Amino acid sequence: MTSPTVLVTGAAAGIGRATALRFAREGWTVGAYDIDEAGLATLATEVEALRTGARVVSGTLDVRDAEAYAARAAELVDETGRLDVLVNNAGILLAGQFAEIDVAAHHREIDVNVKGVVNGLHAGFEPLRATAAAHGSAHVVNLASASAIYGQAELANYSATKFFLRGITEALDLEWGRHGVRVVAMWPLFVQTAMTQGVHTGTTDSLGVNLGADDVATAIWDAVHPTRARRLVHQVHFPVGTQTKAMALGARFSPAWLTRRVNKRFAGV
Repeated sequence: MTSPTVLVTGAAAGIGRATALRFAREGWTVGAYDIDEAGLATLATEVEALRTGARVVSGTLDVRDAEAYAARAAELVDETGRLDVLVNNAGILLAGQFAEIDVAAHHREIDVNVKGVVNGLHAGFEPLRATAAAHGSAHVVNLASASAIYGQAELANYSATKFFLRGITEALDLEWGRHGVRVVAMWPLFVQTAMTQGVHTGTTDSLGVNLGADDVATAIWDAVHPTRARRLVHQVHFPVGTQTKAMALGARFSPAWLTRRVNKRFAGV
């Protein structure tokens, strides 16, 4: 019987690497993909050192390339026979005043954070559906953000990409549920990774960067192994960390004008 398989993009570092290692500790086969070949090589060595029976199938992948994404997913499934979890983690963050960031950089952020996820969802659907039919369920995990709660000043384009992930997660969880494929989104606030190094915005300064990559990886593992209560309510969005949980809860029940005022104060604008 084959071991369950997870595909993780952006797996060479940060949240992606921590997620790959979290599943590897449980003996899963990990499909690890990134543009960083050296990072993938050290990841494979680290997984082997765990001695859990896990193995890594890795390869370079620019998620903006739909054909390459489809090819990598197909190669992984050809080797393992299944795809239980797809983690769309690869992403980039640009911070600063919207008008001061070059439009080409905005487009690249959209290409990676939005089109890259669309490419993954399209490539992953058939193997996920087949795995769910054979083994009972399969999951997609999209890395959204607390920036999907309310549009963030100095992170406007990044925030907008995460609103896209929020919407497509909700829609596909409805659409793919009949196939046994559950689609969820993770909502961390700022995480201590290379993505946030050197980033100084009103929000990062006021709220801090308090989460680690392992915090998000653990939350991802828990999301695809939901408690009975989470199964009953069919939780789709998973705030990560105390701050995000408080912000998400507040936004749900506060009037729009108050949510705006709170976010304006956090951003210092």
